[in-house]
Amino acid sequence: MFVGADQYDIELDIDPDDAERLLAVTPDDVSAPTSLSFSRNVFIPLTTACRYTCTYCTYYDVPSEATLMSPEEIREAVTVGADAGCTEALFTFGDDPDARYAEIHRQLDEWGYDTIRDYLYRACEIALEEGLLPHSNPGDLTRESFEKLAPVNASMGVMLETTADVDAHSGNRRKTPGQRLNTIRAAGEVGMPFTTGILVGIGETWRDRAESLLAIRDLHERYGHVQEVIVQNVVPNERSSFERPSLETMRRVVSMARVALPEEISVQVPPNLSNATELVECGVDDLGGVSPVTDDYINPDYKWPALRELADIADTAGVPLRERLPVYNRFLPESFRGDDEDVAAGADDGAWLRAPIADRLRSDDVHGKRLRGVAHGDGPLAVPK
Repeated sequence: MFVGADQYDIELDIDPDDAERLLAVTPDDVSAPTSLSFSRNVFIPLTTACRYTCTYCTYYDVPSEATLMSPEEIREAVTVGADAGCTEALFTFGDDPDARYAEIHRQLDEWGYDTIRDYLYRACEIALEEGLLPHSNPGDLTRESFEKLAPVNASMGVMLETTADVDAHSGNRRKTPGQRLNTIRAAGEVGMPFTTGILVGIGETWRDRAESLLAIRDLHERYGHVQEVIVQNVVPNERSSFERPSLETMRRVVSMARVALPEEISVQVPPNLSNATELVECGVDDLGGVSPVTDDYINPDYKWPALRELADIADTAGVPLRERLPVYNRFLPESFRGDDEDVAAGADDGAWLRAPIADRLRSDDVHGKRLRGVAHGDGPLAVPK
């Protein structure tokens, strides 16, 4: 059905009637949320090397310019984040550097790592040592890679972007919908709390948007692992000539997402890229991870809003704002959740969080207390009223 799906043996149950119903959805068909959430993160761009060359992306660097953060730089960044009250270490990097990135491979070898994924594992350990919960976005992964990285990640993610075959993904090293769907499926098979999303405005049609949302829903219904879906608009940058989608388009797509997805999945828009104030009433209940100490290295021209600005968005919507962890509370053991919160299947038997993450949450040091406080809605840095 989708490009690359046969290669990865992806079978999805996309009902054409469901797609038709989504195409008729408007903002009048959804309700505003009862609250808005966000997480406080420190953004760690582990490497700017990427095997893909998507035409809208400014993150990746060509081989002669790509860099790799050192362990010392990682520790310094996460320490600053922990001191600033963050709970999340957001690790991002392009998909596995291919043979063109000889210097990246040489550096990894010098530091004693066979692959960038091995190095990511160590980076996550450093974050845990300094008091943060890792959330990694390492691009396409196999089930085996998820199994190796799961013990040191509270949650992980990759953007589906679209199930369409679009020119924005063109080139000899192109990503395919099949690769991304396989990654989302592999995360579910391993039991990894997961974030994914769609990218609006890269040449996809309205039906493509509907089918992308239904594909995510289908995979979540099998595994129960998707915690949030980002509805992200493309933005102009030095490499992209794509126009930012209109507010009307975004309101309709967000509404489609809220109707398509189960209630337990949050619908998120990035507040530095979207007019979040105008989208909350369309079903947005999360504003994603924002950082008080680092830039958005994926979209460096678009600064994170300050905490006061997030509070203003919530005030305008007439709903409370709450801080959350990078892993949603329903995946946490019962002792870390409020009495009235839903629980994901297996949350109390270690099915979702492995020992290193659970140990970090249970720690009696200042960081463990901070993490538990956020989970219980009583974080150390109160959201301004």
